[in-house]
Amino acid sequence: MKASFLATGLLGVVLGASAAPELRLEASSHHMIWNAVAIDGGRIFVAGPRWTGSRGPAVGLIGPDGKPVPYPSITWNGWHPGGDNAHTFVNVNAIHLDGKGSLWAIDTGSPEFGGDPLPHGAKAVQIDLASGHVVRTIEFGPDVALPGSYVDDIRFNGKRAYLTDAGRPGLIVVDLTTGAARRVLDGHASVKATPGRVIDVDGTVVRGGDGKPLAVHADPFELSPDGKTLYYGPLTGPWSQVPTRLLDNPAVTPEELKAAVQPWADIPPIGGSVLDDQGNLYYTELHTSRLMKRTRDGKVSTVLKDARLHWVDAPAFDNNGRLWLPVPQMDRAGVFNGGRSRVKWPVALYSIDLKEEQ
Repeated sequence: MKASFLATGLLGVVLGASAAPELRLEASSHHMIWNAVAIDGGRIFVAGPRWTGSRGPAVGLIGPDGKPVPYPSITWNGWHPGGDNAHTFVNVNAIHLDGKGSLWAIDTGSPEFGGDPLPHGAKAVQIDLASGHVVRTIEFGPDVALPGSYVDDIRFNGKRAYLTDAGRPGLIVVDLTTGAARRVLDGHASVKATPGRVIDVDGTVVRGGDGKPLAVHADPFELSPDGKTLYYGPLTGPWSQVPTRLLDNPAVTPEELKAAVQPWADIPPIGGSVLDDQGNLYYTELHTSRLMKRTRDGKVSTVLKDARLHWVDAPAFDNNGRLWLPVPQMDRAGVFNGGRSRVKWPVALYSIDLKEEQ
């Protein structure tokens, strides 16, 4: 498959005496707005929320012509009002590989930004990569996906999975053996948008439909390489940390869990993040359109600054260590601009080789 080509233009920064890693355009679309990417060998999967105004599939596989085709099927991408919420994608916010042969799609269950999840709509859908078939759906019922919930993303840790709720602040823990899901840290300060910290994108504050600065609760998060610690926070930061052994144990009381939460890093508003196997955190800073690196010892540096990286969301590594960067321009969606989309087409998907950073 050949769905990539070299982007032109000069990079925005020079690090020390060497040039920044080369930004390469992998795919683009005049129809689909993607905020998530997953790479399986030579296959490129993309996904994006319905409320952005995207006119492509909820989950797509980039074809030989560079265009996304519905994945795993047209049926799963064929949701319509009044249709089957349980067996179609209502509103996919994230896709993630589990490292065990499956791609998971996270469905918020509400076609509208800030809306309530529809009955049977909020769910995690497991797709077998070998067959391309849905093999499991874990539904988040009304006791997990609450009114106003926005189930955001997922990370895997053995027999457990963790998800963030950006709408009703909290975390969700899933037992992958039984499919049972439960909420933790509901309303705790560590998962709530911090008053006074705004989402500033290139100098402009993102505002909701009410005109107030947009508040996004538990959103970015990562799992430590050893699986022992979950790092998380609201979109505007700061991040906290909590031991996963306590998250995994239903017998731990809410008070005990809250007492175990500790500060981790004061990270500014970001579009997305990814942690490598060495514990280095890469994140995309919204205010400056920069890709940043935070090492395990807390040192922060700029990997790349480029105006094309305007609200990069949910970066992901491929098997060769190349970092992929979807650019959905979320702040330009109509919902944040009085109903008028300001998206600059085409929507792009870039990648960089981090070995060039060395």
